[in-house]
This record gives sequence, C-alpha cells and structure tokens, in this order.
Amino acid sequence: MKTRITEKLGIRHPIVQGGMQWVGTADLAAAVSNAGGLGLLTALIYPDPEALGHEIDRLFSLTDQPVGVNLTLLPTLKPVPYMDYARIIVEKGVKIVETAGRSPEEFLPLFKEAGITVIHKCTSVRHALKAQKIGCDIVSVDGFECAGHPGEDDIPGLILLPLAADSLDIPILASGGFADGRGLVAALALGADGINMGTRFVATKEAPVHANIKQALVDADERQTALIFRTLHNTARIYKNTLADEIVALEKRGGVTIEELAPLVAGKRGEQAMKNGDVNGGVWGASPVAGLIRDVPSVEELIRRIVEDAERIIKERLASFLS
Repeated sequence: MKTRITEKLGIRHPIVQGGMQWVGTADLAAAVSNAGGLGLLTALIYPDPEALGHEIDRLFSLTDQPVGVNLTLLPTLKPVPYMDYARIIVEKGVKIVETAGRSPEEFLPLFKEAGITVIHKCTSVRHALKAQKIGCDIVSVDGFECAGHPGEDDIPGLILLPLAADSLDIPILASGGFADGRGLVAALALGADGINMGTRFVATKEAPVHANIKQALVDADERQTALIFRTLHNTARIYKNTLADEIVALEKRGGVTIEELAPLVAGKRGEQAMKNGDVNGGVWGASPVAGLIRDVPSVEELIRRIVEDAERIIKERLASFLS
C-alpha cells in the first residue's frame, strides 16, 4: 500500500502512532516502526530535555526504521522550556517531528534547517490551512472522536477529512477513531493518505501501561469516554471513570477554575494510575474507538491485521460493488 504518507515518511504502511501522554515511550515507538508504521516518542513525558535526549538515544538503539518525536504545545500550570526540547530533538538527529496544540511556527526555522519533516495536528480546516501556509509538511486532522484534545468545534472525521482533502495540497493523516482495516480504508476513501492511531495502540503488548488499563479498554464500549475542561474552552476527551464523573459534575456546577481541578487532573496522578493499574486513580486519555478494541495483540500483529483487512476490503468487498 503506497500513499503520499508512506513515501514522505519512508514507512511501509500508512499507519502512525500518535503522541500519547505516559504511553509514547521508546518501547512502543520502536515496536510500531519495526512493524512498518511510524512510531512517535512523546517528548513531554520526560521531565527535562536531557532526559528526552537519553530516551531518543534508546529509541535509536531499538530500531533502524523511521521514527519521530511528538512535541505538544499546550497551556500548562508550570512553564515548559519548549525551545530547549526542540533543540535536543534536533541535536539527536531526529528527522520527523509531530507538533500539536498551538502553532509551531516559531520552531519551524530550527526544524527546517535540520531537514526535519514536520507533522502538525489540527482539529479544524482553518488550522490545517495555516499549518500548510507556514511550511508544515503533513497535517494530522483530528476529528471530534479523538482522545486528548479534540478542539472546540466538535466536527467528526467523516465531515472534517473530506473538507480538509478539498482544501489542502499537503498529505493528510486521519486521526481520531481508528482501530482496524475498515477505518484505514474509510480514511483513504475520505481523502486522507494514512491514519494516526492512539487509543488502539494503548491496548497492545508493548504499550508501557498496566494490564488493568489495557483490559479496561477491551471491556469498554463506545460510550466509555468523558469530555472535561469544556467550561474552560480547552476540551479533553478521557476514559470515563469515577474521577472523570467527578470532574464533569464540578464543571456542571459552574464557576470552577483550573486551580480547583488541578489536584484531580494532575499528570503525575494519571501516570501512576496507568502504571499501577488503578483505572479510577487518575485522568487518562481514551476515545470511543475503545468499543472496537477486543484484544491485546502485539504491535506487529495489530498492524499486520489492519493492513491485511484493508487490502481485503479494497480488493474484495469494494470491488464486488462494481462487478
């Protein structure tokens, strides 16, 4: 399967593992890249640029295939030295970077001078057009179905992807709600050149999270997510646990501030929950695609299954409609 994404990134299959808090380590990223997709290290799960540099070294020791780093630019309670993280990415010789959150424009001269391919994650066509204009090479278009931050427009991928395809010249990754070969075929039909998966990769053997978290995704249906921070206009989609219900109830009360919510949504609390298997112990991202997750395969098995199913759908099911 050859698309503009496989050619641009030098990968065998049009499947990218998105940046995920507490999940995007060298182990998972290398497994995805070794299986023919693109694995991404999540920069900000490391406490400082030096620690990220060490993990990049470890990533390069685990695979000789294309890999990248995700650098998410979002509002934080504590200042983050984003430019220092960007510089260590360049110094270590990374050639693919995924940015998300606010515009990456200030980092592009640094990345471009180093010959880095920049993927920017967008939740709207207008933001995707801006990313193209400032020089991003690829856009990852996030539908409302995605885990993490889906933006404030609430437009699902079924509408957003063809709108983006009609407007953009650069390659498009479809993000949000993808888990199997059917999704890959749908994304290609809607005008994308590949898919970006997050939640589905959490439920794999190589994902660095507790088995309880993986099993929670297997057991979940499509309704097992919650939207928080809606009142703060910084919407996030997370797994619907007792803590998520508490946060939603506080927001419905009205007048809640980020300072009040901070103890509940603290990143370290979510990290510990994912590591020790306390499903209700913290905030952690998940999308409604959990309803399609029914097992915990290896990354290689998952990617092979997706590609084989997609090829079969194209060659048999879709072709049969024209016979």
